[in-house]
Amino acid sequence: MQFSSRFTIATHILLCIAMFQNDRKVTSNFLSGSINVNPVIIRNILGQLSSAKLVEIKAGIGGAYLAKPADEITLLDIFKSVEKEEALFHFHENPNPKCPVGRTIHTVMDGKIDTIQSAMENEMSQTTLSDLLCETKKNM
Repeated sequence: MQFSSRFTIATHILLCIAMFQNDRKVTSNFLSGSINVNPVIIRNILGQLSSAKLVEIKAGIGGAYLAKPADEITLLDIFKSVEKEEALFHFHENPNPKCPVGRTIHTVMDGKIDTIQSAMENEMSQTTLSDLLCETKKNM
């Protein structure tokens, strides 16, 4: 399974905003130059981050700003703002109830899938944008 690149782009956007918001206007054109994607993609993701109350966007050439401190934004917050799927895994439709595997697949898998998703969400909630910003600055 593979997620879209929205999560990594959104994280990149937020790191750029955190890094540069006090020094310059952080616009979609500036962000697209750092991320190397079309500014339209940046604007779409900025819209999602704004809806999630992670960024504030000043109309025109005002730029984007973090809506709350970087140490209050987790990877899980970012992920949930741009990935709209409720569950990581999707079951195939209509397993055959006449087959012993098809009949029991949900019993066997549902709890495991829930545990995996909980572990991922727990791990993501432990890392903040501030943590990533510190690592970024350390690796510059």
